[in-house]
Amino acid sequence: MRRRFLPLLAAALLVVPTIPGAAHADPSYPFRDPHLTLQARVDDLVGRLTLDEKISLLHQYQPAIPRLGINLFKAGTEALHGVAWSNDLDNGGAVVQADGTSFAQPVGLASTWDTALIERVGSAVGDEARGFHAQNPRVFGLNLWAPVVNLLRDPRWGRNEEGYSEDPLLTGAISTAYGEGLQGGEPDHLKSAPTLKHYLAYNNEAGRDVTSSNVPPRVLNEYDRAAFKPALEANAATGVMASYNLVNGRPATVDPDLATLERSWSDYPLFNVSDALAPTNLTGSQRYYATQAEANAAVIKAGLNSFTVDDANGAPTVTAIKAALDQGLLTVHDIDVAAGQALSIRFRLGEFDPDGGPYAKIGPEVINSAANKQLARETADKAMVLLKNDNNALPLKPGGKVAVVGPLADTLYTDWYGGKLPYQVTAVDGIREKAGSVTASTGSDRIALRDTKTGKYLAADDANPVTVTADSVGVNAQFDADDWGQGVLTLKNVANGKYLGYNWGPFVTRDDQPNGWFVQQQFKLEPQADGTVAIRYAGYETQEGWFGPNRYLTIGADGTVGLGSPDVAGAAKFSKEVLRSGIDEAVAAAKAADTAVLVVGSQPFINGREAHDRTTTALGAGQEALVKAVRAANPHTIVVLQTSYPDTIGWEQQHVPGIVWTTHAGAETGHAIADVLYGAYNPAGRLTQTWYRSDDQLPADLLNYDIISSDQTYLYSRQKPLYEFGYGLSYTSFRYGKPSVGHGKVTVPVTNTGKRDGDEVVQLYTHQRTSRDKTAVKQLRAFQRVHLKAGQTKTVTLPLSPADLERWDQTRSRWVVESSVYDLLIGASSSDIRQRTTLKVTGETIPARDLSKSTRAETFDGYAPAVRLLDESKASGTSVGPAAAGDWIAFKDVALGNPGTFTAQVAALTNTTIEVRLGSPTGKLLGTAPVTATGDVYRYATVRTQLAKASGHQDVYLVFGDALRLSTFSIR
Repeated sequence: MRRRFLPLLAAALLVVPTIPGAAHADPSYPFRDPHLTLQARVDDLVGRLTLDEKISLLHQYQPAIPRLGINLFKAGTEALHGVAWSNDLDNGGAVVQADGTSFAQPVGLASTWDTALIERVGSAVGDEARGFHAQNPRVFGLNLWAPVVNLLRDPRWGRNEEGYSEDPLLTGAISTAYGEGLQGGEPDHLKSAPTLKHYLAYNNEAGRDVTSSNVPPRVLNEYDRAAFKPALEANAATGVMASYNLVNGRPATVDPDLATLERSWSDYPLFNVSDALAPTNLTGSQRYYATQAEANAAVIKAGLNSFTVDDANGAPTVTAIKAALDQGLLTVHDIDVAAGQALSIRFRLGEFDPDGGPYAKIGPEVINSAANKQLARETADKAMVLLKNDNNALPLKPGGKVAVVGPLADTLYTDWYGGKLPYQVTAVDGIREKAGSVTASTGSDRIALRDTKTGKYLAADDANPVTVTADSVGVNAQFDADDWGQGVLTLKNVANGKYLGYNWGPFVTRDDQPNGWFVQQQFKLEPQADGTVAIRYAGYETQEGWFGPNRYLTIGADGTVGLGSPDVAGAAKFSKEVLRSGIDEAVAAAKAADTAVLVVGSQPFINGREAHDRTTTALGAGQEALVKAVRAANPHTIVVLQTSYPDTIGWEQQHVPGIVWTTHAGAETGHAIADVLYGAYNPAGRLTQTWYRSDDQLPADLLNYDIISSDQTYLYSRQKPLYEFGYGLSYTSFRYGKPSVGHGKVTVPVTNTGKRDGDEVVQLYTHQRTSRDKTAVKQLRAFQRVHLKAGQTKTVTLPLSPADLERWDQTRSRWVVESSVYDLLIGASSSDIRQRTTLKVTGETIPARDLSKSTRAETFDGYAPAVRLLDESKASGTSVGPAAAGDWIAFKDVALGNPGTFTAQVAALTNTTIEVRLGSPTGKLLGTAPVTATGDVYRYATVRTQLAKASGHQDVYLVFGDALRLSTFSIR
């Protein structure tokens, strides 16, 4: 079955009757015979379907076809770090959360650098997906939308928690392991069908459906595509989800890669899906097509097989596809191919096998099993990273008095793509099992809010609307305020332990945690000149005016609270009465303890998540103040940083003796924290991203996707970070012996020189000494997590062959291994290099450019910052689009032989020019080509000009007079 899925249907399809006479499925139908090839089975079933039935399969909810015994099939169950949630077809598409095993967030999974472990995690999640499917197949389908393999290029990306790493090799290795686990070990059947998210070059949430990622060919191939390719090449994924954004001017929903390049990576047919609502973005926010019929035709031709839109209602999708057929935008053959690809994973899942396939007997008993709980704890242990350990501040000795303080000390938070935790072990719980006594404090201020006009207090009444009617500060008028940074607070009512939220009006204390798509439990208490505060509702909105113009709380005559003012002037004014200082309480606890453990960090629904990027990498000001106060009160202070991303914690690194980082790691988080703090587990997690010293070390624009020209990530940055890629400490020490190179591998002896058993993550980087182009400062080529007993030595083998050193040659649009000496750097992180050697490679020397041939403009070597890559046509191709006069693109080392003519294919809306210059944008002018407006950005015309004579090897610059689109050119 492992063979290419041909786009043309096999001949067998042509001889199968279109509409069988039987009213019910015939078990003798060839498509139900598991001994036939996948291609033959798909062809047989497609041949038995009516055109309407085939079209219906292209929606997320593939309806049942009773006459063939085919049940409903729903694509898409979220499973990034455990089965999370799905939509209920029978209840208006309502979200149903799973309550199975929740593992560490994906960035934490990758921090283990342990592919064998991650495959086990994937297998457990695949088992539980089968278990939930057995309970309710209409809600929990077996097509899982996981893993996310978008690279963590910039830590401000709101979805940082969902990805693995800023490095494509590490991301590829972890995603392959997770996908292989999800799929199971059967060669011809799938336990579940993983879908890689989100293709392609997607790292920003603000305007994500209308912004275009500007990605030159080298970055596209060496970086963004390189993250997706490994899992598909290993047949560890069954397709991709197209991202919301545009890539080089074209919506990713109609990226031609989806029908071509991406499918060439796999030995199996792929089932590609759209992101939610994305097909209608093509006619809506993106305005790329005039009608939905045009849009849907383009989606199918581009290689997507499933429209995730209109919830469970497939009618609009079907209607638009039929219109596209009627208009000649699609053929029946296009539908046959797409329907066959949509059906392919259902065969591999065993759905059409007489016995349901080898995984059919997995039932609900696997959900949150004892083995999976233990695996979750092991994973959380292995994901933890020891960031600092001065003077052996860690591990702690059992017993003694411990103050555990901070907003994350005694609660666990879930994220948007996490399930409902079936139980919780918090940091307080875990530490209590190890310490002699524990004092817990959230470090939150307990406040009351008194209306200055009436003297009444804001008070809760269970799940009823809050009112400003209380005469005194009873427990129902008391709120614990947690600071999540940038002035955003949550207000938790003391009487019922619930969070205050808007709930689309009225305001109620109802929620166990901040949650939901709009996260309506966020507020800002804005100080006024008279000492009062105005309360600003700070819940998320996805479009201007979603909640109307009013954002400030007002009070009605009967004491009801509402959003009644667009500004502070009309807002109700409150006096904020601090009933208990959170810092004072934490300091008192710290002073009375032998050790203070501060658990601070992020709230996954507030501090950055889907649809909302971070604007800063700083820890919340209130939490920073808490850390400083507790550290001053007790010098033996340990910080446990629990976040979904890197934070700039320069003060903590300088002043706190011990720092540990963990993601939100599921129900067993508290056990893992205690395991590491008390040395029951020797930490060996390693960072998968660069942790910067401040926001100033990041690009000003989150939309700068060209990591090469802008020196982003550890690959190209020369800045000194707070913690480098691959960083992490241990309670033991390791010595690296002399490496040897040969036979496609690098071997190095590694010795545990300490007194404790532990894991080391051995990392191999390379640096190319000479190249035609700018190359990485260093690049990860291989890694291995190895366990060593105290005093033990093991020889670690890291694969490396010359072919692994290939890079994209933009001058010839192909992969190349350049002749060069390559430094091999072996160590414990990208900066902590313990051993070095070299590898001399005889490969290619990239020849001088020959611009006498038709040259694609996008293959430039350099460009002005405002230059954009744009869609040459709506179907395919990339053009260069300068924004204004003076913008330029450069082509290095061009072999000129006294050329006479510059010829180009150009589209333009206004008359303009293209200058051909040598050496620089203001260098010697060889000629100016006049460009006449073509009237359409997709209508290209030929422009020419005669050139002055020039010869030798030169750098050629094309300088533009105004905005246009240049697709190809030649100088001959």
